[in-house]
Amino acid sequence: MWLQLSPGVVYGLIIVSFVLWGIDRRKRRSKLPLPPGPKGLPIVGLWNMPRRKPWLVYEEWSKIYGDMMYFEAFGQSFLILSSMKRVKDLLEKRSANYSDRPRMVMVLELMDWTFNLGLLPYGSMWRRQRKAMHEHFHINAVDKYKPVQMRETRAFIRRLQQTPELLRRHIRHAFGALILDITYGIRINDHNDPYVVMAEESLAGLAEAGNPLSFLVDMIPALKYIPSWFPGGAFKKQAEHYRSVNKRMVETPFDYVKARLADGTAKPSVATAMIESLPDESDPARAEEELIARDVTGVAYVSGVDTTGSSTEVFFLAMASFPEVQKRAQAELDAVIGPHRLPTFEDRESLPYINALARETMRWLLVLPGGVSHMVTEDDEYNGYHIPKGTIVLGNAWAILHDPEMFPDPHEFKPERFIKNGKFDLTGILDPHNVAFGFGRRVCLGRNLSDNSLFITIASVLSVFDILPPVDGNGNPVKPSVDVTEGFLSHPVSLNCILKPRSPMAAELIRSSELLDNE
Repeated sequence: MWLQLSPGVVYGLIIVSFVLWGIDRRKRRSKLPLPPGPKGLPIVGLWNMPRRKPWLVYEEWSKIYGDMMYFEAFGQSFLILSSMKRVKDLLEKRSANYSDRPRMVMVLELMDWTFNLGLLPYGSMWRRQRKAMHEHFHINAVDKYKPVQMRETRAFIRRLQQTPELLRRHIRHAFGALILDITYGIRINDHNDPYVVMAEESLAGLAEAGNPLSFLVDMIPALKYIPSWFPGGAFKKQAEHYRSVNKRMVETPFDYVKARLADGTAKPSVATAMIESLPDESDPARAEEELIARDVTGVAYVSGVDTTGSSTEVFFLAMASFPEVQKRAQAELDAVIGPHRLPTFEDRESLPYINALARETMRWLLVLPGGVSHMVTEDDEYNGYHIPKGTIVLGNAWAILHDPEMFPDPHEFKPERFIKNGKFDLTGILDPHNVAFGFGRRVCLGRNLSDNSLFITIASVLSVFDILPPVDGNGNPVKPSVDVTEGFLSHPVSLNCILKPRSPMAAELIRSSELLDNE
């Protein structure tokens, strides 16, 4: 006969077990002190972990405790790095010990983000997936995607001309169309395409659950076994919903490409190339290799829909907020390109201020402001401190890229930070790409494609549009809000600006750009 326990007793037993586990965890083999940081309550540690924009809280704490700050919460140890020196010393120079990922129960085990190599534990499967993805997205490989980027950028500015009030939707469409064509050879519908909707819904779940300890089940993994109807078990229903979304998002376009290959109508794409290179159906290795191909294309797809799109939203917000920057950028475009054509990738070396503007866009408001969690594989000693095995390590990208010593007036949008003697120059200053795309062996492989997309989008938009701030009821300009969302993935809360073609000639240039797509 099963023992019947009340919910309160069950929760009590779980908490007692958890506290005992936490006590055992706090036992250290080293006599070295732990790095400085907030202490919290005995045994429990920090019971009120920051949930809203934790990167800002950590930035404030770093002013008290320094650029390497340690604390514990519910038995889990954390190390927050707020300077590039600490990041280089640990996440890069000691990457063999700092490249693992923490156990993300809600994200990986319940929502099933196991297809995303960026979240996988450090090991053989991660290395195999990373090698496969590198083949298609390294710095030389992405050049072949430039024609698609040009086509989708021209389509984007035409949509902006027709319905500028739908700016956010057009950004979503542009980058969804780009990555789906590159990854699967799929041309999407004009509005609310199901492939884009699936990716956005999946990312909404990651944004909510991606920060460490966002859900109680991340602190107490045993909770994943409680039924969804149990008090406090609503997270199970939430996880099951996103699990279903992730399954459809990864499998649907991949199966589409397989079907097109079978009937001979598949278009060139990353998925097509990977499927065609798979072992024969009779080969025992086929199933696992196909799973790797499916997961690699899936992570390219979901990452491409959101990340560069969010940076593009930041660009529009910055232009509406800093008109003097926009004028200087347009003056450079007018001098180099003139009014009779749109920019191309061949113009890039001649546009130092546009390149600097793209870098400042990546620095000013980050898509991943808190960074992605690393985990220490083995006990470590650094700078006279003990860093326990299993510690979650975060490189606080926000604090690093808003360090006033490296970036004076860090909350101002100043592309000239990256200009020296009239040239785009990153010597003597921290390159935002070295922070925004992650650290060490975990750096994002899509950074080269993203960099190209952001450049050509910024150059094309500013060559033909003025981006103006919103106006009040009397027609007076209103300074846009620069508030951003609170989750793991961040983007502007409001994207309220006015878009106008710069001249009748610019309006005609936008309309005629469709002819270039048919050449």
